[in-house]
Amino acid sequence: MVQSDYDLLVEMGFDAQRAKLAADRTNGLQDAIDWLDKNQERSLQEIESEGGLDKPLTEKGQDEDGDKVEEAGTAASLKCTDCGKLFSSPERAQFHAARSEHTNFEESTEIIQPLTEEQKKAKLIELREKLAEKKAAQAILDREEQKRNEAIRRKKAQNSEDIKEQLRKQQQLKEVAKRKQEKVDDLKAKERVRQQIKETQEARRRQQESEKASREGKVVVDSQEIAKPVTSKPTVSHSETRLQLRLPTGQPPLVKVFSADTTLFEVASTVESENGFCPTSFTMTFPRKTFQKGIDFGLTLKEAGMVPSCALIVG
Repeated sequence: MVQSDYDLLVEMGFDAQRAKLAADRTNGLQDAIDWLDKNQERSLQEIESEGGLDKPLTEKGQDEDGDKVEEAGTAASLKCTDCGKLFSSPERAQFHAARSEHTNFEESTEIIQPLTEEQKKAKLIELREKLAEKKAAQAILDREEQKRNEAIRRKKAQNSEDIKEQLRKQQQLKEVAKRKQEKVDDLKAKERVRQQIKETQEARRRQQESEKASREGKVVVDSQEIAKPVTSKPTVSHSETRLQLRLPTGQPPLVKVFSADTTLFEVASTVESENGFCPTSFTMTFPRKTFQKGIDFGLTLKEAGMVPSCALIVG
Protein backbone atom coordinates (compact mmCIF):
# COMPACT_ATOMS: atom_id res chain seq x y z
CA MET A 1 0.00 0.00 0.00
CA VAL A 2 1.37 3.42 -1.04
CA GLN A 3 1.78 5.86 1.86
CA SER A 4 0.13 9.26 1.56
CA ASP A 5 2.06 12.52 1.89
CA TYR A 6 0.52 12.97 5.36
CA ASP A 7 1.76 9.55 6.51
CA LEU A 8 5.26 10.28 5.19
CA LEU A 9 5.38 13.66 6.96
CA VAL A 10 4.30 12.11 10.28
CA GLU A 11 6.86 9.33 9.81
CA MET A 12 9.56 11.96 9.27
CA GLY A 13 8.82 13.36 12.74
CA PHE A 14 6.63 16.37 11.93
CA ASP A 15 3.73 17.28 14.24
CA ALA A 16 0.51 15.53 13.12
CA GLN A 17 -1.60 18.73 13.04
CA ARG A 18 1.02 20.66 11.08
CA ALA A 19 1.50 17.69 8.72
CA LYS A 20 -2.30 17.63 8.06
CA LEU A 21 -2.34 21.37 7.27
CA ALA A 22 0.71 21.02 5.02
CA ALA A 23 -0.81 18.11 3.10
CA ASP A 24 -4.14 19.97 2.67
CA ARG A 25 -2.67 23.31 1.60
CA THR A 26 0.07 22.16 -0.82
CA ASN A 27 0.56 20.02 -3.88
CA GLY A 28 2.99 17.15 -3.39
CA LEU A 29 5.49 16.06 -0.76
CA GLN A 30 8.19 18.60 -1.65
CA ASP A 31 5.74 21.53 -1.42
CA ALA A 32 4.51 20.22 1.95
CA ILE A 33 8.06 20.02 3.31
CA ASP A 34 8.82 23.55 2.06
CA TRP A 35 5.57 24.82 3.63
CA LEU A 36 6.44 23.21 6.99
CA ASP A 37 9.94 24.67 6.89
CA LYS A 38 8.59 28.12 6.05
CA ASN A 39 5.98 28.06 8.86
CA GLN A 40 7.94 26.23 11.58
CA GLU A 41 8.28 29.39 13.73
CA ARG A 42 4.55 30.24 13.60
CA SER A 43 1.95 28.90 16.03
CA LEU A 44 -0.93 26.64 14.98
CA GLN A 45 -3.47 29.27 16.06
CA GLU A 46 -1.88 31.87 13.82
CA ILE A 47 -1.76 29.49 10.83
CA GLU A 48 -5.34 28.28 11.30
CA SER A 49 -6.67 31.83 11.72
CA GLU A 50 -5.48 32.65 8.18
CA GLY A 51 -7.60 29.87 6.78
CA GLY A 52 -6.51 28.45 3.45
CA LEU A 53 -7.75 26.53 0.46
CA ASP A 54 -7.92 22.79 0.47
CA LYS A 55 -5.64 20.86 -1.78
CA PRO A 56 -6.69 21.82 -5.30
CA LEU A 57 -7.91 19.19 -7.66
CA THR A 58 -5.72 18.09 -10.53
CA GLU A 59 -6.62 20.18 -13.53
CA LYS A 60 -5.84 19.88 -17.15
CA GLY A 61 -2.21 20.60 -17.81
CA GLN A 62 -1.10 19.56 -14.27
CA ASP A 63 0.27 16.31 -12.90
CA GLU A 64 -0.70 14.71 -9.57
CA ASP A 65 1.83 16.90 -7.66
CA GLY A 66 0.36 20.12 -9.09
CA ASP A 67 3.27 20.84 -11.45
CA LYS A 68 2.42 22.16 -14.86
CA VAL A 69 2.92 19.83 -17.83
CA GLU A 70 3.99 21.91 -20.79
CA GLU A 71 4.34 20.94 -24.39
CA ALA A 72 7.84 20.50 -25.78
CA GLY A 73 9.52 23.71 -26.86
CA THR A 74 7.78 25.95 -24.30
CA ALA A 75 8.96 27.06 -20.83
CA ALA A 76 7.88 24.36 -18.40
CA SER A 77 9.78 25.44 -15.28
CA LEU A 78 12.18 27.90 -13.68
CA LYS A 79 15.79 26.83 -13.15
CA CYS A 80 18.29 28.18 -10.61
CA THR A 81 21.55 28.51 -12.52
CA ASP A 82 23.46 28.70 -9.22
CA CYS A 83 22.57 25.17 -8.11
CA GLY A 84 20.58 23.64 -11.04
CA LYS A 85 17.30 23.05 -9.19
CA LEU A 86 13.97 23.23 -11.07
CA PHE A 87 10.83 24.96 -9.77
CA SER A 88 7.27 24.71 -11.07
CA SER A 89 6.20 28.24 -10.05
CA PRO A 90 7.70 31.69 -9.39
CA GLU A 91 6.57 31.44 -5.74
CA ARG A 92 8.68 28.31 -5.16
CA ALA A 93 11.62 29.94 -6.89
CA GLN A 94 11.27 33.02 -4.66
CA PHE A 95 11.13 30.84 -1.57
CA HIS A 96 14.31 29.05 -2.68
CA ALA A 97 16.03 32.40 -3.31
CA ALA A 98 15.10 33.63 0.18
CA ARG A 99 16.53 30.50 1.81
CA SER A 100 19.68 30.02 -0.27
CA GLU A 101 20.36 33.67 -1.30
CA HIS A 102 20.68 32.47 -4.91
CA THR A 103 19.81 35.21 -7.40
CA ASN A 104 20.25 33.73 -10.89
CA PHE A 105 17.19 32.06 -12.43
CA GLU A 106 16.08 31.30 -16.01
CA GLU A 107 13.19 29.68 -17.81
CA SER A 108 13.65 26.03 -18.70
CA THR A 109 11.91 23.56 -21.03
CA GLU A 110 12.66 20.73 -18.62
CA ILE A 111 9.50 19.18 -17.19
CA ILE A 112 9.44 18.49 -13.44
CA GLN A 113 8.60 14.85 -13.02
CA PRO A 114 6.65 13.70 -9.93
CA LEU A 115 8.67 11.85 -7.30
CA THR A 116 8.74 8.07 -7.65
CA GLU A 117 8.38 5.81 -4.62
CA GLU A 118 12.16 5.25 -4.56
CA GLN A 119 12.80 9.01 -4.71
CA LYS A 120 10.28 9.61 -1.93
CA LYS A 121 12.03 7.00 0.24
CA ALA A 122 15.44 8.54 -0.50
CA LYS A 123 14.06 12.00 0.31
CA LEU A 124 12.58 10.63 3.53
CA ILE A 125 15.96 9.20 4.60
CA GLU A 126 17.71 12.48 3.76
CA LEU A 127 15.18 14.53 5.73
CA ARG A 128 15.40 12.17 8.70
CA GLU A 129 19.17 12.58 8.78
CA LYS A 130 18.86 16.37 8.60
CA LEU A 131 16.27 16.40 11.39
CA ALA A 132 18.49 14.14 13.52
CA GLU A 133 21.49 16.43 12.95
CA LYS A 134 19.40 19.46 13.80
CA LYS A 135 18.10 17.86 17.01
CA ALA A 136 21.63 16.77 18.02
CA ALA A 137 23.00 20.28 17.44
CA GLN A 138 20.13 21.79 19.42
CA ALA A 139 20.72 19.29 22.25
CA ILE A 140 24.39 20.35 22.41
CA LEU A 141 23.36 24.02 22.54
CA ASP A 142 20.81 23.25 25.27
CA ARG A 143 23.42 21.42 27.36
CA GLU A 144 25.91 24.27 27.00
CA GLU A 145 23.23 26.79 27.96
CA GLN A 146 22.28 24.65 30.96
CA LYS A 147 25.95 24.50 32.05
CA ARG A 148 26.29 28.28 31.76
CA ASN A 149 23.10 28.82 33.78
CA GLU A 150 24.27 26.35 36.44
CA ALA A 151 27.67 28.08 36.66
CA ILE A 152 25.94 31.46 37.10
CA ARG A 153 23.64 30.01 39.78
CA ARG A 154 26.55 28.47 41.69
CA LYS A 155 28.55 31.69 41.52
CA LYS A 156 25.61 33.68 42.89
CA ALA A 157 25.12 31.15 45.70
CA GLN A 158 28.85 31.22 46.55
CA ASN A 159 28.90 35.02 46.58
CA SER A 160 25.86 35.04 48.85
CA GLU A 161 27.51 32.56 51.26
CA ASP A 162 30.75 34.58 51.30
CA ILE A 163 28.83 37.75 52.15
CA LYS A 164 26.93 35.98 54.93
CA GLU A 165 30.16 34.56 56.37
CA GLN A 166 31.83 37.97 56.25
CA LEU A 167 28.88 39.60 58.03
CA ARG A 168 28.89 36.83 60.64
CA LYS A 169 32.59 37.39 61.38
CA GLN A 170 32.09 41.14 61.62
CA GLN A 171 29.24 40.61 64.09
CA GLN A 172 31.40 38.28 66.17
CA LEU A 173 34.21 40.84 66.26
CA LYS A 174 31.75 43.53 67.40
CA GLU A 175 30.43 41.27 70.15
CA VAL A 176 33.99 40.48 71.33
CA ALA A 177 34.89 44.19 71.38
CA LYS A 178 31.68 44.93 73.29
CA ARG A 179 32.39 42.26 75.92
CA LYS A 180 35.97 43.49 76.25
CA GLN A 181 34.80 47.08 76.85
CA GLU A 182 32.24 45.88 79.36
CA LYS A 183 34.99 44.07 81.30
CA VAL A 184 37.17 47.20 81.28
CA ASP A 185 34.27 49.37 82.47
CA ASP A 186 33.41 46.84 85.18
CA LEU A 187 37.01 46.75 86.45
CA LYS A 188 37.15 50.56 86.55
CA ALA A 189 33.86 50.73 88.47
CA LYS A 190 35.09 48.15 91.00
CA GLU A 191 38.36 50.08 91.45
CA ARG A 192 36.43 53.30 92.11
CA VAL A 193 34.29 51.56 94.74
CA ARG A 194 37.39 50.08 96.45
CA GLN A 195 39.07 53.49 96.48
CA GLN A 196 36.00 55.12 98.01
CA ILE A 197 35.81 52.42 100.71
CA LYS A 198 39.50 52.87 101.48
CA GLU A 199 39.15 56.66 101.74
CA THR A 200 36.11 56.30 104.03
CA GLN A 201 37.92 53.88 106.30
CA GLU A 202 40.97 56.13 106.47
CA ALA A 203 38.85 59.19 107.32
CA ARG A 204 37.04 57.24 110.05
CA ARG A 205 40.36 56.05 111.51
CA ARG A 206 41.77 59.59 111.65
CA GLN A 207 38.59 60.85 113.29
CA GLN A 208 38.77 58.14 115.96
CA GLU A 209 42.43 58.90 116.66
CA SER A 210 41.65 62.63 116.90
CA GLU A 211 38.79 62.03 119.38
CA LYS A 212 40.97 59.73 121.48
CA ALA A 213 43.83 62.26 121.59
CA SER A 214 41.44 65.04 122.58
CA ARG A 215 40.13 62.99 125.49
CA GLU A 216 43.70 62.27 126.66
CA GLY A 217 44.85 65.89 126.13
CA LYS A 218 47.41 64.97 123.52
CA VAL A 219 48.35 66.92 120.44
CA VAL A 220 47.23 65.13 117.32
CA VAL A 221 49.73 65.00 114.53
CA ASP A 222 48.41 63.95 111.16
CA SER A 223 50.32 60.92 110.00
CA GLN A 224 50.04 62.12 106.41
CA GLU A 225 52.05 65.23 107.24
CA ILE A 226 55.01 63.36 108.76
CA ALA A 227 54.86 60.42 106.42
CA LYS A 228 57.94 60.25 104.31
CA PRO A 229 57.63 59.44 100.69
CA VAL A 230 58.49 55.83 100.01
CA THR A 231 60.18 55.07 96.74
CA SER A 232 58.66 51.93 95.27
CA LYS A 233 59.90 49.86 92.43
CA PRO A 234 58.09 50.83 89.27
CA THR A 235 55.65 48.23 88.02
CA VAL A 236 56.32 47.06 84.47
CA SER A 237 53.14 47.08 82.38
CA HIS A 238 53.32 45.23 79.07
CA SER A 239 50.87 46.52 76.47
CA GLU A 240 51.97 44.14 73.71
CA THR A 241 52.86 40.48 73.35
CA ARG A 242 54.91 38.58 70.81
CA LEU A 243 53.38 35.29 69.65
CA GLN A 244 55.09 32.46 67.78
CA LEU A 245 52.32 30.43 66.08
CA ARG A 246 53.28 26.92 64.95
CA LEU A 247 50.93 25.79 62.15
CA PRO A 248 49.97 22.14 61.45
CA THR A 249 50.24 22.71 57.69
CA GLY A 250 54.03 22.40 57.66
CA GLN A 251 54.57 26.09 57.00
CA PRO A 252 57.20 28.11 58.90
CA PRO A 253 56.02 29.50 62.27
CA LEU A 254 54.03 32.72 62.07
CA VAL A 255 55.48 35.42 64.33
CA LYS A 256 53.17 38.34 65.10
CA VAL A 257 52.98 41.12 67.67
CA PHE A 258 49.52 41.75 69.17
CA SER A 259 48.06 44.10 71.75
CA ALA A 260 47.77 42.55 75.21
CA ASP A 261 44.00 43.14 75.02
CA THR A 262 43.65 41.13 71.78
CA THR A 263 41.35 38.13 72.14
CA LEU A 264 42.20 34.61 71.00
CA PHE A 265 39.30 34.88 68.52
CA GLU A 266 41.02 37.86 66.84
CA VAL A 267 44.30 35.92 66.73
CA ALA A 268 42.47 33.00 65.03
CA SER A 269 40.95 35.42 62.48
CA THR A 270 44.43 36.79 61.69
CA VAL A 271 45.82 33.27 61.14
CA GLU A 272 42.91 32.38 58.85
CA SER A 273 43.25 35.57 56.76
CA GLU A 274 47.02 35.22 56.30
CA ASN A 275 47.44 31.42 55.99
CA GLY A 276 43.97 30.14 55.01
CA PHE A 277 43.81 27.82 58.04
CA CYS A 278 40.96 28.17 60.55
CA PRO A 279 42.27 27.37 64.08
CA THR A 280 40.05 25.49 66.54
CA SER A 281 42.51 25.52 69.46
CA PHE A 282 45.74 27.07 70.80
CA THR A 283 48.13 25.12 73.04
CA MET A 284 50.78 26.74 75.23
CA THR A 285 54.05 24.80 75.36
CA PHE A 286 54.94 25.93 78.90
CA PRO A 287 53.04 25.69 81.07
CA ARG A 288 51.06 23.14 79.05
CA LYS A 289 47.53 24.48 78.54
CA THR A 290 44.99 24.27 75.70
CA PHE A 291 42.43 26.94 74.81
CA GLN A 292 39.41 25.65 72.81
CA LYS A 293 37.29 27.53 70.25
CA GLY A 294 33.83 28.41 71.54
CA ILE A 295 35.04 28.13 75.16
CA ASP A 296 38.22 30.11 75.70
CA PHE A 297 38.52 32.27 72.54
CA GLY A 298 36.86 35.20 74.34
CA LEU A 299 39.91 35.54 76.65
CA THR A 300 42.46 38.28 76.00
CA LEU A 301 46.16 37.44 75.66
CA LYS A 302 46.74 39.13 79.01
CA GLU A 303 44.02 37.06 80.71
CA ALA A 304 45.40 33.87 79.15
CA GLY A 305 48.88 34.58 80.58
CA MET A 306 50.58 35.01 77.20
CA VAL A 307 52.19 38.41 77.93
CA PRO A 308 54.91 39.52 77.05
CA SER A 309 55.63 36.55 74.73
CA CYS A 310 54.42 33.02 74.13
CA ALA A 311 54.78 30.07 71.75
CA LEU A 312 51.51 28.48 70.67
CA ILE A 313 50.72 25.27 68.77
CA VAL A 314 47.79 25.93 66.42
CA GLY A 315 45.24 23.13 66.22
